[in-house]
Amino acid sequence: MCFAHGTAGRFLAHTWVNAEPVPRFYPNVVTLTTGDSDVAEQRQAVRILQKSHLPGRWAVKDSFRTLDIARLGFEVLFEAQWIRKAVPKPATMVSGLAWGRVTAGSGDFPAALFSDHNFAMFAAKRDDTVVAGGTFYRADGVVGLSNVIAEADDEPAVWRDLASLAAATFPGLPLVGYESGDELDAAKKAGFEIGDPLRIWVLARQ
Repeated sequence: MCFAHGTAGRFLAHTWVNAEPVPRFYPNVVTLTTGDSDVAEQRQAVRILQKSHLPGRWAVKDSFRTLDIARLGFEVLFEAQWIRKAVPKPATMVSGLAWGRVTAGSGDFPAALFSDHNFAMFAAKRDDTVVAGGTFYRADGVVGLSNVIAEADDEPAVWRDLASLAAATFPGLPLVGYESGDELDAAKKAGFEIGDPLRIWVLARQ
C-alpha cells in the first residue's frame, strides 16, 4: 500500500520503518521480531523516527505486544489479535451478496495499486449498493487480509466469502490478518484461528 503511494519505507533487521507520511490508518513503524535485544533496537528506531519530525500523529504496529513506548510519548490506540486460516479453499459464496474485483479507476485509489499483481480488492453489493469488502496482499508466502467492512448481520458470512475469494485469487497460501471486537468474533465464527495479541501505538496528543 505504501509502495503504491510512492513511500515504500525500509526494512531493518527487526523493524520496518517509513520516515515519510503514509496513507491514512497505516503505521510508520512495524516490529518484525521479538526478543529483548530486538525490542531495544526497535525502541531506538522509534526514537530516531521521532527526530525526523513527521507531521501530525503517527503510529507504531507492535506486532508481538512487547514494545512499551509510553515513556517515548505514545499511547495505545487499540489492541487486537492475529487471525489465520491455514489453507483456505474456494467455496460457494454464502453471504448472498454480489462480489466483484475492484479495478483501477474505481474511487480515489491510486492506479499503481492495481498494477501490482500481489494486490487484490473485492467489494460486494446488495441492491447496487456496496455493503462489504476487503483487500488482499500476497507477500512472503502468505496473503494478508485487511480493510474488511461488513454490516453486522452479514459479518461471519462476509469473512467466509473473503476466505473463498483469497483461495481463488492466491491459491494454496495461508490467509492472515488481525482484528478486535465484533470483527474478531465474526472471523472466529467464520473458521479463522485466533492467535497472539498485538498492539497499535499512536503518538500522544500534545
